[in-house]
Parts: sequence; C-alpha cells; structure tokens
Amino acid sequence: MPDSPRSPELPEDPERALEALRQATNRCRECPIGEHATQSVFGEGRVGAAVMVVGEQPGNQEDLQGRPFVGPSGQLFDQAVADLGWSRDRLYVTNAVKHFKFELRGKRRMHKTPAQREIAACLHWLESEIAQVRPKALIALGATASRALLGRPVAVMRERGHWHTDARGLPVLVTLHPSALLRGDPAERELAYAAWLKDLAVAGEYLAPRKRPAQKR
Repeated sequence: MPDSPRSPELPEDPERALEALRQATNRCRECPIGEHATQSVFGEGRVGAAVMVVGEQPGNQEDLQGRPFVGPSGQLFDQAVADLGWSRDRLYVTNAVKHFKFELRGKRRMHKTPAQREIAACLHWLESEIAQVRPKALIALGATASRALLGRPVAVMRERGHWHTDARGLPVLVTLHPSALLRGDPAERELAYAAWLKDLAVAGEYLAPRKRPAQKR
C-alpha cells in the first residue's frame, strides 16, 4: 500500500511546496476513499491569491481529469465568476476532500457525501494548502467545506452570505455549493442563482480590481 505521509517535508518555495503536497495527497490512504479514486485532485491557482474557494470533494470529471472545478458544478461557478466580473487569477480553487467518493449504479459513478471521519482525515492537507497559498479570505461552498474550515457544524441556509472567522483568524464566507443549485427545482433556478450571486458578491471587497497609483506629473 502506498505510504500516507501526514506531514511531508516541504520545500521553502510555496509553489514547490504545493506540488509536493499534491504528490503526497495522491499517495494518501489515511481514509478509504483514495483506494478507489483515479487520482487525487489538488487545488489550482497562484500563491498569494486573494481568495481561496473551497468545495466539498472532486466529482466524476474532476477525478478523471485530475483538476478541480471542471465538471457541471465548476462550470456554474465559472459562470458566476464571469457574471460578478471577477478575475480567476485572483482565486485559488480547491476542495476539503481530495479524492472522489462514489457508489456505482450500473456503470455510473454517483457522488457520495464524505463521512465526517474522512473529512477529518483530509483536513491537514487543506490546512497545509491554506498555509502555502496565504489567501486573505476563504469562501466555503456547502456544509462539508464550511465544517472543515470553521471546525463546527454549519447550517448553510441560515449562515449563508455572511462572514465568519476560522481558527487562523481568516474571514470565511459561507454559501451554497453550486451542485445544490443544479439539483434544485429548475423552475426556481434563476432565483436561486441570483441569491447565490448575492452571497458570493460579499467577497468582492477582496476581489475588486487593483487601483493603479496615480502617476506624478
């Protein structure tokens, strides 16, 4: 069985450290999910991104491609980013759990929510990722990400659209995971999407375009 280093020795350079963490998560077997997934799916974005966006876990397409936020939920998130006028280069996207948990229905691999012990087993990878990226704020998409970041159960519908503070002192914005909108009543999707955009827009204070200093004449 591949080894599962909880605290690999990391290079001082954050970019190289993130790559070392990515490789280590691929070997991780601290919970059963990694045994059945195609590969781990680590975060994407640049060191120093203003905001880190944390989802639940990779989906089927993410598992196959090895990249986060590339399936239907990721495409809806990309639409929201465009509608809000945000720049993706100021975001770092990742998940609380790094492997895809699923159950087979015929030949289809259907998403299965990670158990609390699986979320807890993966938490140190997320904490190491945050330490290397050093975002100014975090967006938690859904209950799993919210619980991982805030260390407590979160009633997303009650706490959505508001800032909370994690153990590091970082602001955490809680909102729905885009998959919740995709699973919802299609007749209500437009209103649900507008409400979700309103939640996300709260993080705009960290993502407003940088003002160039006025040039002296």
